[in-house]
Amino acid sequence: MIDKDRVLIFDTTLRDGEQSPGATMTHDEKIEIAGLLDEMGVDIIEAGFPIASEGDFKAVSEIAKLTGRATICGLARANYKDIDRCWEAVRHAKSPRIHTFIGTSPLHRAIPNLDMDQMAGRIHDTVSHARNLCDNVQWSPMDATRTEHDYLCRVVEIAIKAGATTINIPDTVGYTAPRESSDLIRMLLERVPGADTIIFATHCHNDLGMATANALAAVEAGARQIECTINGLGERAGNTALEEVVMALKVRHDIMPYRTGVDSTRIMNISRRVATVSGFPVQFNKAIVGKNAFAHESGIHQDGMLKNAETFEIMRPTDIGLSETNLVMGKHSGRAALRSKLRDLGFELADNQLNDVFVRFKDLADRKKEVYDDDLIALVRQNDAAEDRLKIKTLRVVCGTEGPQTADLTMEIDGEEKTVHMTGDGPVDATFKAVKALFPIKARLQLYQVNAVTEGTDAQATVSVRLEEDGRIATGQSADTDTVLASAKAYVNAINRLLVRREKSAPGADTKGVSYKDAG
Repeated sequence: MIDKDRVLIFDTTLRDGEQSPGATMTHDEKIEIAGLLDEMGVDIIEAGFPIASEGDFKAVSEIAKLTGRATICGLARANYKDIDRCWEAVRHAKSPRIHTFIGTSPLHRAIPNLDMDQMAGRIHDTVSHARNLCDNVQWSPMDATRTEHDYLCRVVEIAIKAGATTINIPDTVGYTAPRESSDLIRMLLERVPGADTIIFATHCHNDLGMATANALAAVEAGARQIECTINGLGERAGNTALEEVVMALKVRHDIMPYRTGVDSTRIMNISRRVATVSGFPVQFNKAIVGKNAFAHESGIHQDGMLKNAETFEIMRPTDIGLSETNLVMGKHSGRAALRSKLRDLGFELADNQLNDVFVRFKDLADRKKEVYDDDLIALVRQNDAAEDRLKIKTLRVVCGTEGPQTADLTMEIDGEEKTVHMTGDGPVDATFKAVKALFPIKARLQLYQVNAVTEGTDAQATVSVRLEEDGRIATGQSADTDTVLASAKAYVNAINRLLVRREKSAPGADTKGVSYKDAG
């Protein structure tokens, strides 16, 4: 029996979100994010695309074994090999799901060169095959919003008869508008036999900035599953943001009387963690989780807030896991105070993570009189990983009006320390050349960006670096009061993530044929 008041939250941060150019996550980071999603009450976690690479398969398989509450889903194209591999990865979950898809719009039907009847036959056969393996099968007609309505009704009916229990309607390229989104769901519910026995899902991209609106419009029309990602991470302009739909349904329950199982007080923690591990910082004015989401600068707004917070805030910071604190952090602060402060900022760290941040906090506190909230956030966002192949040990630069500018760098590469002396056009150029001398790489520097975390001459600098190699993109970030050192760490971090990308696209990954990059 379908609960008409309940909206299922299907998170695809680990699959669609990770497909953002440069958003590669390590194996351990995927396991961690899956655990956080499970703890916050996400109903379904799309853990990856098992046949894409051995790394993806291992991550999905381990998440399936470790996750306690959520349904664990894997993605598969419309062929037996994909579906079998997907089932092998998710079968040990307490609640496994196979998600298979094929492009049904005229543009996408041309990719596998199938006519309408041939595609209909493949949908029947592959959904039937998936259902013979697993009793929880989701099917998606990729680019559904640009598929002819008569044909869409036909293939949805075929998928339902073949055993699909969830039908996802993807706006794959973010083309549709809210009214069209609701009309499409309503049309399918009215025209397709058996539509009332399954759950319709909505999967929206944000190319026109309407992903959240489209998702909510689909829910009002009868969809009962929203596919989304943390921070709206995803291909191109991203996906529907989990935090936006969850809080929209909570704040506007008066006009959208639906509920989710998500604990919204955990939103800030996972938002910041995903920003850290993906290398994609949240824009300041991002709804719900942006730095300015609860900031008020104009005099009128500040006066209203002082008198009654509800004058200019439609939700409380505590609703998403933020709370006010009067703790001032400095070199005499201990672990307990740091843990409490980080919890107030939306971070819930495991003991080993806290210990790592505490060491860096003490080092920073020795160099700064007062450590601000943004300084702590930058520390937590340091995305160095224990399994990184490249690690900076020491760096010394010489710069100024009299050249040449030089860098003396010692790095640990696969456990072996190596040192080099290089000159360059400035200290950062010399440092990057030193890194490349120790670890030759052909990657092109696409982005080098420096931002001050706080005010003052002792402020930390956050550096972002984006590298591109043969179509693979990786992003690295780091923060330090020494801008050149932060630059070196960000550059090395990007290289480490690029190496992960290399492994994912190594020979042996069966990704020929229909592309999965815009699946759903």
